[in-house]
Amino acid sequence: MTDLRREFEQAAEDIQRLGTRPDNDTLLKLYALYKQGSEGDLRRVQPGFFDFIGTAKHAAWAQLNGVPEEEAMRRYIALVHQLLT
Repeated sequence: MTDLRREFEQAAEDIQRLGTRPDNDTLLKLYALYKQGSEGDLRRVQPGFFDFIGTAKHAAWAQLNGVPEEEAMRRYIALVHQLLT
């Protein structure tokens, strides 16, 4: 396991200890960056129209298509560190 992967996984654990819940936009950024960093480009079918949360998550992740996994990991780590300080 690379150092970047370890730091990424540690950031995913650290965000669970955040004292206050981030706003919805920040949560979507965290979700999208985590998914892009762990799975790569989106390959799933868009959720149904009435699945508002699923649709928002899908759209946030889709915006990161083409971003290398390593870059998404770095952005995720930076965002988590920003939220924790």
